[in-house]
Amino acid sequence: MHFVFMPYGKRSEVELLLRDMEAQKFAYIMKKDDITKTIYVQGAIRTLPFGVYEYIFPKENLDLVCNTLKETDNPYRVPGIALMALKKMLRLKKIPESKSDKYYLWIHDNVAIIPLGIREDSELIEPEGTLYAGFTHEAL
Repeated sequence: MHFVFMPYGKRSEVELLLRDMEAQKFAYIMKKDDITKTIYVQGAIRTLPFGVYEYIFPKENLDLVCNTLKETDNPYRVPGIALMALKKMLRLKKIPESKSDKYYLWIHDNVAIIPLGIREDSELIEPEGTLYAGFTHEAL
């Protein structure tokens, strides 16, 4: 799962938020028939053009990530047409409504966040000859 957003604020504060996001560990679930395996992975940040960032994480944690990075009071008014063009160019889907009130303790007090959308990953089956051969999981 990919959460695409634009952070605004003092550079050191934005970098602190990005470091917190990258340090977050997630349970990554893989399935094969009736067997379920869990490995732990870190969140990943991808830098896109125009000050856009993409956070990559397992889909089971979408609700928590959306709650944590929900839109804040944004003093930087970005024109709606520009945001629509960015969303279309990046092929983003609408952010789903949150089902819980839990969130991650990432420090983002002084960072304005403009969430743009999400992008879903396809499923992947591990090839033969690998450690988890035959297991199905999200293709991060």
